[in-house]
Amino acid sequence: MEKRIINPWQWQDQRSYVQAVEVKQAEGTLYISGQTAINAEGEPSSGDMKSQLVQTIQNLEKVISDAGYESKNIVRLNIYTTSSAEFFACFDLFQEWIEKNGIKQATTLFEVNSLFETLSVELEATVVK
Repeated sequence: MEKRIINPWQWQDQRSYVQAVEVKQAEGTLYISGQTAINAEGEPSSGDMKSQLVQTIQNLEKVISDAGYESKNIVRLNIYTTSSAEFFACFDLFQEWIEKNGIKQATTLFEVNSLFETLSVELEATVVK
């Protein structure tokens, strides 16, 4: 698989995403449903944004790993949150995860009225191999 990052500007670098990702000769593409802070028993978290973001990332990583892919190959990551302000208050945690995994992804952030029950953040990804 070959990835090419397209960034006509540099300002997005501080925000942990890229403007576009071109993928050539991929062996496979994994489209992942929105992952949230729901535990293995199917119970949604009622924790704060930071704790939900941690569990959401862990759940996303588990799906990626169980499918035989790697987080570093996330090419699209949509973020849904009930509060952009709360999400950005723990944005450093998100950026550390992006940097730790060497992820270069196109991203869109959506603030929504609600998510399932008590949830406040959801991550939807596309991963290539």
